Amino acid sequence: MSEKNLTVTSNKTGQLFDAKGQLLSPPSQWSFLPAGDAGVTRKVTANGKYWRVVFKKGRRIMSKGVWAPTQVIEMAKKEMEATRSTDDYLKKKEYNAKRRKKQQQAYEIEFCAEVEKFLNFHSDYAPVARAMAILVTRHAVPVGSGTVARTAMIPVHERAARAVIAWMRHQTTAYDHMKIARIKGERREVRRMLAQESTRLMNNYRRGLPIPFTCPLKKALDKIISP
Repeated sequence: MSEKNLTVTSNKTGQLFDAKGQLLSPPSQWSFLPAGDAGVTRKVTANGKYWRVVFKKGRRIMSKGVWAPTQVIEMAKKEMEATRSTDDYLKKKEYNAKRRKKQQQAYEIEFCAEVEKFLNFHSDYAPVARAMAILVTRHAVPVGSGTVARTAMIPVHERAARAVIAWMRHQTTAYDHMKIARIKGERREVRRMLAQESTRLMNNYRRGLPIPFTCPLKKALDKIISP
């Protein structure tokens, strides 16, 4: 049983494993602190030994929480409770909330404009582009949505383009109901093919061509927008 700082994984029953797959048991005087309170977690990891429990979500490594000495966790909780009860903390919290709200509103406007720019529909379909940009933005930009719009790793215009393709994949294709073989690269290939089809649909709007009633994009927009 090791009390040194470790990064571990767990199974559905809560058993812990080290990087080599060996079963671990937390020390008897340790407790589990679930992820969710960053302030308490920072204090715990800064003031004592701990095991961080992680899991993989897509390509990202996420934290479930930490195992650490019970006394350290309780002390960290009390310290954060005392800090959060002060007037200075409450004022700072209110200020930061307002600042984040303004930043989010500004990002929504910027992202929506980038989506509309990417769509680049013919002037005859400008209202369609605007409506679609709003729908894509509403889906993609909420904090915690986990979509490509929330990453800062790529430029915003590329985020907008990918968000459009992702939205169309779910709204204009049968992707959500497809049975995709569990073969390496198969899902990526399916998405690539569907992206090509989505681009073909958008090109009809970009060129100002007549849009038939059977157009998947038209049907999707009519279904969402119609009362």
